[in-house]
Amino acid sequence: MEDQAMTKTRPNSSESPTESPQSLSSPHRAADVSPDCGSDVRSPSQTRCARKEFIMMSPEEKLKHFDSQAQASENNQEFDASIQDLVRCVALTRLVYGEGHLKLAQAHARLAKAYFCFKGWALQAHEHSVLAKELLPFCSSITSCKPEKLEVLTCLLTIHLTQGGASLLTDNLVEAESSFLEAEHIVDELHQHSAVSQEEKIKTQLEISTGLCRVYKRQNRPEAALSQCEKSLQLLKDCNKPEKACSVYKDMATIEQDRGHLDRAIELLSKAHSIAMSHNPEELEGAQISHSLALILSAAAEPHHNDSAGHYFEQSLSAYRKCTGPQDPVFLIAQDDFCRFLLTNGQQEKCVEIQRTSLDSKRSAFGDVSAEVAETLLLIGSVEMTEGKMNQAHRTMTKCLKIQSLLYGPQHKKTKAVQKAVDMLARAPEVAERLQRQGRRKTVPPTFPHVPSSGNDEHSMSDS
Repeated sequence: MEDQAMTKTRPNSSESPTESPQSLSSPHRAADVSPDCGSDVRSPSQTRCARKEFIMMSPEEKLKHFDSQAQASENNQEFDASIQDLVRCVALTRLVYGEGHLKLAQAHARLAKAYFCFKGWALQAHEHSVLAKELLPFCSSITSCKPEKLEVLTCLLTIHLTQGGASLLTDNLVEAESSFLEAEHIVDELHQHSAVSQEEKIKTQLEISTGLCRVYKRQNRPEAALSQCEKSLQLLKDCNKPEKACSVYKDMATIEQDRGHLDRAIELLSKAHSIAMSHNPEELEGAQISHSLALILSAAAEPHHNDSAGHYFEQSLSAYRKCTGPQDPVFLIAQDDFCRFLLTNGQQEKCVEIQRTSLDSKRSAFGDVSAEVAETLLLIGSVEMTEGKMNQAHRTMTKCLKIQSLLYGPQHKKTKAVQKAVDMLARAPEVAERLQRQGRRKTVPPTFPHVPSSGNDEHSMSDS
């Protein structure tokens, strides 16, 4: 239930394919539906034969071919290929069934869902769901039998779920809430008519309550968001999946922490931690919850929470090391949080030791010229300065200054702050002496070895 798209791959939602979805699925693209003959090894004659067979297919047969091919690509997690085939399905459906047909609305709805779930492309998903929705009133008016009316409702459910998620990605919270509430009403109606099973109903209701929780959190409506979390917990209990409750408790803890209710947040995170440790102790989720629990305990005012915070930091780092490895950014970020905790508790030496050993990993993970490396050098230099190690601090801070100057420029407030520290350190007697020695070595003129003169040269000089 993290505040992000429920997608398998999540690039920026503004990213788009080379052509807009509307142009890809317009009628004049219907002929551009040649099969993918490069998926297996064929001789030129076999390829020509396959293309000829495909050309001779009727539009209905081509539609069936791409429909099954799209599903196969989805099953193999080849999402780009699946979307390309679904675009062809939209064009062929329009050709076979014409405008205003339920099949065309379903094709647009399926493509919209694919754009959202597979790629996180909110704008394309919203555009195709709107096209599908515009077709449905006409479909409903010409549909008389119950099965087709249920098909219309099922299509409408897909549309509202997709629109709700896409609207969240584009921060259109009013439309997101409206779409999820409409979906909630439709899934109840479909269940009453036995069009969806109890399991499908619970799964959809969980998706809706998750979406509404995100909406209410962003609208700063904590009570409404917590209500949706409680609903999710009950649904998970009904379907006997308590291990899925971790993310719900984490969301509730975040909401309570934002309200200033730290004790309640700690209680909720402890529940999440208990579930994670009992079901998936070696998985990433356990590391994340231990990390969150450590952070919230370290922020609490009560001193007795310090020991617990240190325990959970150590536990999270151990789990991250097993799951991701010590050079992964997630591990390094958690390690930095632990070091900040050590600093506030007077354990500077341990903090600096960890930071020094992490420098190579950070250079590998983030780059030599990166904010993470600069921040590490700044922390090490600051501790060295408080310990009176002026020469070391000056060297460390100078390295930090070079990186920050490249990252932010000399006029940035971060660069200026470090420049001020470097200048102050340079005035310390031991640093000033070292810098003077270095300056003298640079300014001493070069000396040349003495080369004895030859006898002829000596004779010529005496003659002169």
